[in-house]
Amino acid sequence: MGTKIVPVSTTRKSLSKKQQALEILVRLKRLYPNATCSLNYSTPVQLLVATILSAQCTDERVNKVTPELFSRFPDAASLANADLFELENLVRSTGFYRNKAKNIQAACRMIVCEFDSVVPNKMEQLLRLPGVARKTANVVLAHAYGINAGVTVDTHVNRLSQRLGLTEHSDPIRIEKDLMGLLPQADWENWSIRLIYHGRAVCKARSPACDACKLADLCPAANKPVMIVRQHK
Repeated sequence: MGTKIVPVSTTRKSLSKKQQALEILVRLKRLYPNATCSLNYSTPVQLLVATILSAQCTDERVNKVTPELFSRFPDAASLANADLFELENLVRSTGFYRNKAKNIQAACRMIVCEFDSVVPNKMEQLLRLPGVARKTANVVLAHAYGINAGVTVDTHVNRLSQRLGLTEHSDPIRIEKDLMGLLPQADWENWSIRLIYHGRAVCKARSPACDACKLADLCPAANKPVMIVRQHK
């Protein structure tokens, strides 16, 4: 008596990549109807600062830091003129605090000197600010100004976009380009927000809950061939 390994593939809808992305979008909207930016802020400059602080740090931790920070330094002018040592201490628990404090102050000085104390609302201008890459710029444009200039790619969006088979890239810029080609521009930012919610709640980095995932039938990572052992006499 021997054994034979028989591959059995689970069922997955036959959709084009664009159809797949649009169906995922519909389901994400249904799953997380009230999803919004998790960072607490009152003004565009506060959103900019909070997003810079969120690099390699949870939004929850940032939201614990910013009340005192914004109470002490509420606007671009006050941040530009802040004592750097005090600024570092206020943001210390977000990690990489020296670099973040330096970038925040330098960005605010540029905002004051070159943009009349107003956070710019154009991608090319935002990208000139110290500490600002496309992720931060996309967040600020979408949530402060209602402009969908691109798709915000954080660690959750990066991970889930690969698992869902929507991109073969790991570089955030290339992932963003792929997603922009698959999704309607009006949904670029709410896609990111909802995918982030799903990444936190279900599709976690180390232990994705595929059995409970409402996207599993659309996800190649959740539908790998199952190996069944059959006995033959």
